[in-house]
Amino acid sequence: MTNTNLSPREKSIVFIGFMGVGKTTIGKLVAQKLYRTFIDIDQEIEKEYNMPVPEIFNSIGEKAFREKEKSMVSTFCNQRLKVISLGGGAFLQKEIRELCLANCIVFALDISWDSWKERLNIIIDNRPVLQGRSIEEIEELFYKRKEIYATHNSKLTTDNLDVEEIADYITDSLKLAWDLYDN
Repeated sequence: MTNTNLSPREKSIVFIGFMGVGKTTIGKLVAQKLYRTFIDIDQEIEKEYNMPVPEIFNSIGEKAFREKEKSMVSTFCNQRLKVISLGGGAFLQKEIRELCLANCIVFALDISWDSWKERLNIIIDNRPVLQGRSIEEIEELFYKRKEIYATHNSKLTTDNLDVEEIADYITDSLKLAWDLYDN
């Protein structure tokens, strides 16, 4: 099932980007400003398993986690008027990319390596993909994933912007696009 017959105003909005870029924080604000329901895919998976993502990775493994992630994304991307935050690795799955791009408006939140690196100490503990990696390996992963995030409907670089500015920019851009589409 696809939402291709929906107007852009009704389509759900999906945030993609590297872990720690601010998808959840910004997504919540955008949802609030647009009077939409916010969905964080990782949090939905955590609720289902009643444990945090690192424990889920340890107990069922990354492969099973990614299957659950695909199922959750499929469920929510086929719904109208949601704001959805994907986990940093979700968009690596071709099926998820195709599903999101066919049914939703996909916003890539981008950040420079130097700005992101400043956040590393506050996010590393709850990001299982970063565990046991050197800073060089993390940097390689950062740039490798940037290539995947290059497929989107719109992109915003978040360096030197606060979350309120980012959310306002996104909501203003969406409203302008919706107005243009409706005319």
